[in-house]
Amino acid sequence: MKNNFIADVQWPPQNPVDLFHPEHVLKICAPMVRYSKLAFRTLVRKYGCDLCYTPMIVAADFVKSVKARDSEFTTNRGDRPLIVQFAAKEAHTLANASCLVSPFADGVDLNCGCPQRWALSEGYGACLINKPDLVQDMVRQVRNQVENPSFSVSIKIRIHDDITRTVDLCQKAQAAGVSWITVHGRSIDERHQPVHYEEIKIIKESLSIPVVANGDIRNLKEAENVCDMTGADGIMVARGLLANPAMFAGYEETPLECIQDWVDLALRHGTPFTCLHHHLMYMMERIASKHEKRIFNVLSSTSAVLDYLKEHYGL
Repeated sequence: MKNNFIADVQWPPQNPVDLFHPEHVLKICAPMVRYSKLAFRTLVRKYGCDLCYTPMIVAADFVKSVKARDSEFTTNRGDRPLIVQFAAKEAHTLANASCLVSPFADGVDLNCGCPQRWALSEGYGACLINKPDLVQDMVRQVRNQVENPSFSVSIKIRIHDDITRTVDLCQKAQAAGVSWITVHGRSIDERHQPVHYEEIKIIKESLSIPVVANGDIRNLKEAENVCDMTGADGIMVARGLLANPAMFAGYEETPLECIQDWVDLALRHGTPFTCLHHHLMYMMERIASKHEKRIFNVLSSTSAVLDYLKEHYGL
């Protein structure tokens, strides 16, 4: 299944920018550490997801290590359109990593939003929103080095307390040739506070490229409301899709068919038990009783999970 660097799996590239359309809000699966891997991307695509991101990959490790490339990036022919998200702090490193994945993906995204302490201490993630000139240079170097003109270069950001600084960052990125910008409507220090959707609207109105809204979108109705509030061209969802991978197809909670699809895909892709189990714990959060969850969440093997699903849900 790990065929990501074999020449014969190359296929005609797509231009993700063409997916944005005035009459269609783009539905996007966010980059999620450990979770938005190939099997899960395949699942959400079946239920109405238009575009998927890989988990964040540290570009420097990816460039230096074949082992890192094999473990961090796996794809196949059906995994399109696909954006590879990188954590990077040097333009040439991001450009080199982008060249490596360009035959096998449709674009790259620079993470300028991760607020975790380790990322900030290493110069990655959200600290880049305070370095607009560096972000500009990184976008330009990817543009200059990747030969495919349809290959997209996007950034995912958090906002400043002073929105004028965020607008300046976005306009500089736009001038450098960024394809679109995803805005998580919280600052670096905010975790569970309400999302500042009005700030996303200000950013959208200041740019001529697509803007994607991100933050606390748990169902299709909320996605529609966020688009109405912000004018965003797309919505990106993380935890909402973990809880209900069929969200974009209009389901209020995970249907049993989707749970069966996940089990089938996870087994087919050789997904480790911990990952298979964790996804199911998220999916069953709204449909299982407290008693059922107490039992299910401590199961310790794939066979035990399969037996439980068969006994309680007929799967």
